[in-house]
Amino acid sequence: MSSVNADIDVAIIGAGPAGLSAAAELRRRGAGRVVVFEREATPGGIPRHTAHLGYGARDLHRITTGPRYAAALARRAEKAGVEIEVGRSVRSFANGMVVTTGAGGPAQVRASAVLLATGVRERPRAARLIAGDRPAGVLTTGALQQFAALHHQHVGSRAVVVGAEHVSFSAMLTLAHVDCRVAAMVTALPRHQTYPPLRIATATRHRVPILTRVGVAEIVGRQRVEEVVLTDGRRIACDTVVFTGEWVPDCELARSGGLQMLPTANSPVVDTGWHTQQRGVFAIGNLVHPAETADVCALDGRAAATQVMDWLTLGEWPAAVTPIAVAPPLLWAATTAVGITVRVGEFARGSIETRAGNAVVHRTRSREWTPNRAIHLPANEATSITLVG
Repeated sequence: MSSVNADIDVAIIGAGPAGLSAAAELRRRGAGRVVVFEREATPGGIPRHTAHLGYGARDLHRITTGPRYAAALARRAEKAGVEIEVGRSVRSFANGMVVTTGAGGPAQVRASAVLLATGVRERPRAARLIAGDRPAGVLTTGALQQFAALHHQHVGSRAVVVGAEHVSFSAMLTLAHVDCRVAAMVTALPRHQTYPPLRIATATRHRVPILTRVGVAEIVGRQRVEEVVLTDGRRIACDTVVFTGEWVPDCELARSGGLQMLPTANSPVVDTGWHTQQRGVFAIGNLVHPAETADVCALDGRAAATQVMDWLTLGEWPAAVTPIAVAPPLLWAATTAVGITVRVGEFARGSIETRAGNAVVHRTRSREWTPNRAIHLPANEATSITLVG
């Protein structure tokens, strides 16, 4: 990309499943120049270093591994005529002027539409305010999978996994694959948050104790992790600590760009068409619903392409962009291409009621709802969602 200004139709920030799928669909629908900016050296997002099966069911209609899934989406985008600029970080997007930096120096382009698809990351140790030393051997699931899948490096011999949601058990599988024994899994919640089959295939199979209602208070070790101290005073000897889950949108660019943010999700406020309050700026994927599966994000990208094309051809923008209102114990609700996704902040029982204005448009049966697990509701023009007894 040259350092002089250029005019493009759509700038997409983030080459994960949402961004790549949106780009390919935009080209299919007749958009002109579509450029995807990706700060990593390779497109594909998180699936690139997630070697297990489970990707592609909804969008590719086949099951494959993360790296193959990521490569397939990148190929589709490139075949459609999408330009993918890797190794370039976007610094700002004010008034459609997208400013980037990279190995070739700074550059800027003027885009008629900007689509933010920057995804999510796990909350690292620093953000969790864990005391203690700063030795080697402290990872997130993403870093663990990169070491294992991309770099084929040894990560340790005895680990403690912090968290007990879906991705935590995925981390346990990765650790088993690289011959690192898991000493314990710890969660501050009353019990784990995954499905029984995954727990049985991982924690039960490998005889890993799940310690509940407890967290990590301190990490001990000079050069390498030696042990962790739990909040109840127990100590566990280990040389590796893996912090998992507690997904946080990669929202710094959205925030610095002045987008209105939803505090409970730490994501940009969007309507059911992924419009933000800034004309010409859309936000999709796990940036607005942390975190859904890759194929749901990919379908978001395809669906959002319709909204972007409407903007490019008609120039119309909503007068107001209002998020779906929720009340505790619900944390947030967001639109996806396959319906509405909701999260609860604690284990809770009741029916989830969806309203459009004063009218009830959907109500689930009464059941227990689990934190850190996606709750999917039918697609409706919802204005509010509540948990009722």
